[in-house]
Amino acid sequence: MGRRIVTVFGGSGFLGRHIVQRLAADGAIVRVAVRDVEAAAYLKPLGDPGQIVPVYTDITDPALIAAVVKGADAAINLVGILFEKRRRTFQRLHVEGAANVAAAAREAGVERLIHLSAIGADPTSRSVYARTKAEGENAVKQAFPGATILRPSVVFGPEDDFFNRFAALARLMPVLPVFGCPMPPKIDLARGLDLYGDGGTKFQPVYVGDVAQAVVNALADTGTRNKLFELGGPNVYSFKDMMELVLEHTARRRVLLPIPFWLADFYAMFLERLPVPPLTRDQVTLLQWDNVVWERALDLADLGIEATSVKTVLPTYLHRYRPQKFQAMRAA
Repeated sequence: MGRRIVTVFGGSGFLGRHIVQRLAADGAIVRVAVRDVEAAAYLKPLGDPGQIVPVYTDITDPALIAAVVKGADAAINLVGILFEKRRRTFQRLHVEGAANVAAAAREAGVERLIHLSAIGADPTSRSVYARTKAEGENAVKQAFPGATILRPSVVFGPEDDFFNRFAALARLMPVLPVFGCPMPPKIDLARGLDLYGDGGTKFQPVYVGDVAQAVVNALADTGTRNKLFELGGPNVYSFKDMMELVLEHTARRRVLLPIPFWLADFYAMFLERLPVPPLTRDQVTLLQWDNVVWERALDLADLGIEATSVKTVLPTYLHRYRPQKFQAMRAA
């Protein structure tokens, strides 16, 4: 019997590279289904010659999907976007694309399907992102009833788009935002003026290596069929806490600027027009709900994984944003 074949949709991204590397280490032949084959070429050295194969695919095209899952033993769908751009809409990728992958996998006789969603997926949400994530989950379950669905919180790691973004911002700007603070500020009889309330939106950041291992473990365990897991780290942080972590590990002092949601929504109306928007109105809507693991959900522990702390990993990559004098001290 030959080695198993796993098709990974969206495998060239931040999370995908970690999953592809682990699958290759386990001996699988990995087809990396992507829109830009050349951009995925960097993955090839992560395995033996010919073991990792980037293949052009568009998940809105059922014929292309059918070709890349043909003969595969398992499929993993990681495709998702944080903002819409032209034809790359939430509906087309989160819902229709997810349905296409699931239907093609079932038709091809693929044994296992892992679908990556997100904490906060909710068919009744006012956020289009969260609503289409939920609709995508339902489409996957209808087309491939045995699929395993994973919902991570904010994923962190050396190439992440959260801590790196705010660390870079702290290097350039005198302030960092704290979204979701009260306006006008509250008066606390014991502490005086309360600018931050409870610190804004809550997150349970999860290490990219833990999410990647969760995918691999779920794939290997047939008992995870038709189950949903929510993936979060060992600690819950407010938005203010997260900004303080950025400042701590970049050795910078910045003002934390409280921004109520109505003001964030106003700014986002202009920012979302940029080619790569740092903030959209839909993201502001999403921020109005905490991004934490439901207390009764299956989680990383149920997949045999001990969650990695943010404080263990952040020092390994945020140090590059420190002022030059601290860089020199670290090198010495």
